[in-house]
Amino acid sequence: MSSYGTAVASPVLAGTGLMKSFGLTRALAGVDVSVWAGESLAVMGPSGSGKSTLLHCLAGIERPDEGQVLLAGERVDQLGEPHRSELRRTRFGFVFQSGQLLPELPADENVALPLMLGGMPRRRAVHKAREWFPVLGLAGKEERRPGELSGGQAQRVAIARALVGGPQVIFADEPTGALDQITGMEVIDLLVDITRKQGAALVVVTHDEQVARWCDRTVRVRDGHLTEHDRTPHTARGARYDR
Repeated sequence: MSSYGTAVASPVLAGTGLMKSFGLTRALAGVDVSVWAGESLAVMGPSGSGKSTLLHCLAGIERPDEGQVLLAGERVDQLGEPHRSELRRTRFGFVFQSGQLLPELPADENVALPLMLGGMPRRRAVHKAREWFPVLGLAGKEERRPGELSGGQAQRVAIARALVGGPQVIFADEPTGALDQITGMEVIDLLVDITRKQGAALVVVTHDEQVARWCDRTVRVRDGHLTEHDRTPHTARGARYDR
């Protein structure tokens, strides 16, 4: 039984014994980390600590030199690049610091893009994408291009794009880094809440302690090792920033 009331036999995503080097630099030195469905995990650490490499290995972007990554019991690290690419499109979702929306597309098509790349007809994909706009407070913004959106609105579009395919795991790499403090806290609040409601696991790489406090659990990476595991008390989840 997980801490969030969902009976599961194993974590949805687990990395065990992960080792990764770039030349003579050891980025990961035998890391074990797991995340359950409905759980949010913050990964913190100074620049160069290995936290982004950990995310990339868990997400199938990089192959670990040693160790294994399991998604619902399936070895991600043993898949070839075509299969890992399909997995990233269908079973994983991604939210980046800059959003990485395509400027020439309206918001609804940006959200629908993963579905269309997977072969869904455009009209059906856009209809499915538009269902997320009222959920994320974006009603009426469907036809606006990224340049016509505020930073917070654009990041909400990026969250919708990450969620539209019903992924098992969402990876967020510094999702509030380009936003002001209040907008950033609103975005991380929304991201944590909606992924939990969807039953997806959330992995957030951040350097911001306030962002980490929104997550259920925090692990800290230093010199390629996990040095701390912190669980956020439920009493600390609420008014976590001053408006």
